[in-house]
Amino acid sequence: MMSENWVTRKRPVRLERRFEFSDYEDTREFLDRAAELAESQGYYPDMSFGRTHVCITLQSDEDTETVSEKLLAYAHLIDDLVPPARLVN
Repeated sequence: MMSENWVTRKRPVRLERRFEFSDYEDTREFLDRAAELAESQGYYPDMSFGRTHVCITLQSDEDTETVSEKLLAYAHLIDDLVPPARLVN
């Protein structure tokens, strides 16, 4: 199941989430894992980051008004990249 921390936006339909980490090392490890996931899935999300945070936007390629199952599944895979203990609330 996808984390409740993802926010659904409209125009265009997309999912967004901000991940907060305690230090740059954790941020960098997450970015490396996210890059590997993108390569393996053939889907490249919009990402921005700072020293201790990463913002991810998953945009639908389809002209739709709802979030696709493909995006929901990808969001779940992203959630699985980092143990919750590594995230800062």
